[in-house]
Amino acid sequence: MLNDVVSLSFFFIFLAVSMTAAAGQNPTFNDDVLGLIVFKSGLHDPLSKLSSWNSEDLDPCNWLGCICDPSTNRVTELRLDGFSLSGHIGRGLLRLNFLHTLLLSNNNLTGTLNPEFPHLGSLQVLDFSGNNLSGRIPDAFFQQCGSLRSVSFANNKLTGSLPVSLSYCSTLTHLNLSTNQLSGRFPRELWFLKSLTSLDLSDNFLQGELPDGVGGLYDLREIDFSKNWFSGHVPSDLGKCSSLKSLDFSENYFSGNLPGSMQTLSSCNSIRLRGNSLVGEIPDWIGEIATLETLDLSGNNFSGNVPFSLGNLEFLKELNLSANMLVGEIPETISNCSNLVSIDVSKNSFTGDVLKWMFNGNSESSSLLSRYSLDKRSGNDSVLSIVGFLQGLRVLDLSSNGFSGEIPSNIYVLRSLVQLNMSTNSLFGSIPSGIGGLKLAEILDLSSNLLNGTVPSEIGGALSLKQLNLQRNRISGQIPSQISNCSALKAIDLSDNELSGGIPGSIGSLSNLEYMDLSRNKLSGSLPKEMEKLSHLVTFNISHNSITGELPAGGFFNTIPLSAVDGNPSLCGSVVNRSCLSFHPKPIVLNPNSSNPANGPAQNSQIRKSVLSISALIAIGAAAFIAIGVVAVTLLNVHARSSVSRQDAAAAAAALAMSVGETFSCSPSKDQEFGKLVMFSGEADVFDTTGANALLNKDCELGRGGFGVVYRTNLHDGRPVAVKKLTVAGLIKSQEEFEREMRKLGKLRHRNVVEIKGYYWTHSLQLLIHEFVSGGSLHRHLHGDESICLTWRQRFSIILGIARGLAYLHSSNITHYNLKATNVLIDATGEAKVSDFGLARLLASALDRCVLSGKVQSALGYTAPEFACRTVKITDKCDVYGFGILVLEVVTGKRPVEYAEDDVVVLCETVREGLEEGRVEECVDGRLRGNFPAEEAIPVIKLGLVCGSQVPSNRPDMEEVVKILELIQCPSHDLE
Repeated sequence: MLNDVVSLSFFFIFLAVSMTAAAGQNPTFNDDVLGLIVFKSGLHDPLSKLSSWNSEDLDPCNWLGCICDPSTNRVTELRLDGFSLSGHIGRGLLRLNFLHTLLLSNNNLTGTLNPEFPHLGSLQVLDFSGNNLSGRIPDAFFQQCGSLRSVSFANNKLTGSLPVSLSYCSTLTHLNLSTNQLSGRFPRELWFLKSLTSLDLSDNFLQGELPDGVGGLYDLREIDFSKNWFSGHVPSDLGKCSSLKSLDFSENYFSGNLPGSMQTLSSCNSIRLRGNSLVGEIPDWIGEIATLETLDLSGNNFSGNVPFSLGNLEFLKELNLSANMLVGEIPETISNCSNLVSIDVSKNSFTGDVLKWMFNGNSESSSLLSRYSLDKRSGNDSVLSIVGFLQGLRVLDLSSNGFSGEIPSNIYVLRSLVQLNMSTNSLFGSIPSGIGGLKLAEILDLSSNLLNGTVPSEIGGALSLKQLNLQRNRISGQIPSQISNCSALKAIDLSDNELSGGIPGSIGSLSNLEYMDLSRNKLSGSLPKEMEKLSHLVTFNISHNSITGELPAGGFFNTIPLSAVDGNPSLCGSVVNRSCLSFHPKPIVLNPNSSNPANGPAQNSQIRKSVLSISALIAIGAAAFIAIGVVAVTLLNVHARSSVSRQDAAAAAAALAMSVGETFSCSPSKDQEFGKLVMFSGEADVFDTTGANALLNKDCELGRGGFGVVYRTNLHDGRPVAVKKLTVAGLIKSQEEFEREMRKLGKLRHRNVVEIKGYYWTHSLQLLIHEFVSGGSLHRHLHGDESICLTWRQRFSIILGIARGLAYLHSSNITHYNLKATNVLIDATGEAKVSDFGLARLLASALDRCVLSGKVQSALGYTAPEFACRTVKITDKCDVYGFGILVLEVVTGKRPVEYAEDDVVVLCETVREGLEEGRVEECVDGRLRGNFPAEEAIPVIKLGLVCGSQVPSNRPDMEEVVKILELIQCPSHDLE
């Protein structure tokens, strides 16, 4: 290391001497060459983008990325954005005294910000976005910001608070600090930046109320504070920003009413306030913002009626009022908004005729529509150019309301629709034939209504259709053969209707079909042989019909569960255990880890025995490997625990007690260490004295895990919380790293993820404070002493909840690493909550992979195979593996690995063998006694096996898993 530094120093000295000599020979030489060569020396250039940078050149004006002033040959612009450079931003750039534009965005630069960069007198544009810069923004960075006009540090890993010195940059017009890890409150002084036209602080951890003062930014055009923790009221003087074009305060904790001053935002094009806690009625003055193109008020607590003034927004393109508490009818004036592209009013309590506001709101439009209906056969389409409101609409979501009435026969005029969702309302009448005119529609959902009549044959005209949901209606007649024209179809659900006749053979041509549910109808005839071609089917259900004849052989149909064909008394075949005139032996299919289909039964049996034997050896070897890891961790913990004496524990209790102003009776020694207590909710009075001392009381212990002991205690108001006392505390050396990770985890909010409420820090003791989940762990429910057995519906709900929680963590760039039954908690309603996430990442720098894998994956059987290979990158797919094993554990009620007298039983291999031998239903927990829907259970088992594949690339993403489970899920009335 020392030799490298010395060598680099000699290089710079040699370079400086060479440059000086060159300067002496040629008066046109400038310092920019020296500065850029020094800057280049600190970079890695994998694409050789900087190969033209030659230290022997007299000026850099012909170098890639450099732009010079032709009169002086000095560099004025350095544009290296997207060059794939890595390394640090060196001081060599400080020699570029005439630089006014510096673009280093979209590279892989690391390190911290040099506070001297803005001191370049002429620098106007500074863009470091899209890198991996870390640390705080130095307050000195902006103390002499000269003529800076545009600054972007977006998409980095910067931490700390917003520097107050930003307020000195009086010439600043654009500031973008989005997608970092900035925290703390918003400094009121930033409203002094009167020249700002664009301000983006989105996707950080900023919190507290926004002070008034934004109204002084008269030139502000764009403001984006979305995805933070801001709370309180929206600033009352926001409407004074007369130039504002775009406002985004989405996904924060703003409350109260919309400030009346907003009605003066006469130039605003976009208002996004989704995902807050705003209340009151949508004000009438919203219609006075005549320039609005986007209005998103979804996910709040707005109530009352939608104001008629919305019809004044003739430029409106996107309207989202979903997930509020709005009532009444949709005002007919909305039909005046002739540029609408997307309407989402789902999850409210709207009533009235479903599309009256659309087709009858404008008398001229109504007349034109009527005339178009008469002239359609003659090919008169010119009228459509006039009905603009109906022309451009691409998304229409009216689901989960109280709408009634019939679907208009001229629905086909919505010919640009891509998504149409009218599900879960009270619509009646028949499905109009005009539905086939929706040639661009990909999703058509009319489920859970009171529709009758038939499925029109014109449905085949919807050529782009991917998802057709008509379930839970009163539809009769036959399934039209023309449905095969919709070649892109992936999902068809016609269940719970009154359909009759045969299943058309043309359905066999839908090669993309993955989900098909025709159950609970009056269908008859035999299953067409063409259906054997449906190679992508995951779920297929024809139960409770009058289907006759033999089930098709081959492909998916060899693994159909009995429940998927139950209720068809004249159906024959091996699945229903009724002989047909000709019998086809059932081949072995669906090995998620792939096996050679050409092998015979004997060879397959031999392979299964071999795999099981290998699995047993792997399990035994893994146990030994983990034992070694545990010994290593124990030795490390001896050192860590030595610093956590009774004296430290007393100090922690004293510090917690002090947070509520209580007197602590112990007398700490003079060298006692007091810590930092942070609650993300902002509560100052956290624990009472009794609650603090409870941490030392074994009677309050809830459990012990690989990283610590969990206790139950109470907040000052009596609410229970769980506190994890980390037993590896001595390994966490960086308070900044610990707090940064805790702030990130504390921002997570999901119904299936345990909420982190706060933390306590000293160098020798760290506590994690999170919500108390009363139901205990999933492991206790599956394998504990409780006599109550989980029902199938409870098990499916738990599996789906885990999947949703894990998908949310992955979407937040958090890998769990430690998924197992003890780290899934069940609340009082039976909802699953994923817990104990984030600790492995925090400790990754302190423990190597060998020790970490033993520490984290302490429950044998959940460990992804890649943990044993140092050369394989650990990704989210290791969580998917653990989820797959967990699915099998929930379905079967058995542990991932169990020990018999002379054998090791690996759950994954046992279930796979049962599936291949056609006895997969026997794998379901025997305590259910057959009281489960096999049409759900078998696809769930298959999904678990696929997720538990040995090859990471074969495992699906958790978002895909959630979608598959939602498709598998049967209606709730099927079986509780």
